[in-house]
Amino acid sequence: MGKTFTRIAVAGAAVAAVLAGTASTAQAAALDENKVIKLPEGRGSMTFIDDGDMFQVCDTKADGHGVTGQLVRGGGATIMTIDDGGDAGCDKKGYNIPNANEYQMQLWWDGGGPAVYSHWFNE
Repeated sequence: MGKTFTRIAVAGAAVAAVLAGTASTAQAAALDENKVIKLPEGRGSMTFIDDGDMFQVCDTKADGHGVTGQLVRGGGATIMTIDDGGDAGCDKKGYNIPNANEYQMQLWWDGGGPAVYSHWFNE
């Protein structure tokens, strides 16, 4: 009886370890995904590309107005501004996101209206 219980306990621990490893991997993958915010009516987007710490702003509607995105550090300091409009393609800038601070992306249409905000994040 003692050996059977030990085998069951070992097998249970092995299954728990596999499931915990799977959950940790899935959670890490979710945290490492690119972050995207989008303006209403398909006007534009701002993306944080985790691989290389790049920020990309895209004006996706030819309406005579561009879009502007900012990266803001917790406490309100603007780290960078990127605007796009009037040309082909999207505009990009790099900035290394450290773990020490929280950051937020902010995006607005240059024709007016409210801004769109990402959740606060870091690496």
